[in-house]
Amino acid sequence: MTIKVMVIDDSKTIRKTTEALLSRAGFDVLTASDGFEAMSVITDNHPDIIFVDIMMPRLDGYQTCTLIKNNRHFKKIPVIMLSSKDGLFDRARGRIAGSEQHINKPFTEVDLISAINKHVSETVSH
Repeated sequence: MTIKVMVIDDSKTIRKTTEALLSRAGFDVLTASDGFEAMSVITDNHPDIIFVDIMMPRLDGYQTCTLIKNNRHFKKIPVIMLSSKDGLFDRARGRIAGSEQHINKPFTEVDLISAINKHVSETVSH
């Protein structure tokens, strides 16, 4: 079974780069440019893990994470926050919203894959 990874980021460059890295590593990659678009993609595809940028227009990463975690169908999906800000406050806010991890930008392929291995191996195996 191929692991479905969702990337939500308003930067087209980051979406394309991340999609290329993860596709090459053998993952199915879904992308969305903001939280609103993401919710319909999540509903249709039920990804195994979600990476979400914190700073986005309309619906930021915290709000998107909260929406996912408050939905009984999706709350078990691990959410990883992506941010160029590495403040303690941002990490704490991400935890409050329900995220499992925080990865700083610029991130590497290893950062993403290790997060997937850490959070998905437990959920996909059932």
